[in-house]
Amino acid sequence: MKATGIVRRIDDLGRVVIPKEIRRTLRVREGEPLEIFTDREGQIILKKYSPIGELGTFAKQYAEVLAQNTGLTVCICDKDMFIAASGNGKREILDKEISKELEHRISDRMTIVASKDERDFIQVTQDKTESVFLSEIITPIISEGDAIGAVLLLGSENKKLGETEKKLALTAAGFLGRQMED
Repeated sequence: MKATGIVRRIDDLGRVVIPKEIRRTLRVREGEPLEIFTDREGQIILKKYSPIGELGTFAKQYAEVLAQNTGLTVCICDKDMFIAASGNGKREILDKEISKELEHRISDRMTIVASKDERDFIQVTQDKTESVFLSEIITPIISEGDAIGAVLLLGSENKKLGETEKKLALTAAGFLGRQMED
């Protein structure tokens, strides 16, 4: 673990304040859930809770089937990272942080269908390297009224994805959102 040099005391209600610098670095915002673990050495570990992370294996299988049937790269992310990816280019996406633009689009609950030369097209990863993807559909996953992630269909051809692909992404996002509610 990385030492920060910051020491905090526990108050009379058992609370500890996480320093602003750490919250900003880890993208932890007010009201976000954290998981609390302990290890054998007696350390307390706080981890950002990802409801979509609970669907990891299921999300991966869903992405694989969708990628096989569409020929596109299919990704599923929470509001921080990509947790599942399948198809060509998945290595460029999997386990990477999502971009600030994608985080905003998820929070705004916007479904986007765009090609690289259009204004709505965004870089989906935090990594600023040139993307091999030339078209995208981004659909937020909504669970119990909260935007918790997104389903992305990414194409490597410079043609706009159509209504069929959009409906597939909406269906996947709706299904995953319902899975989180059960």
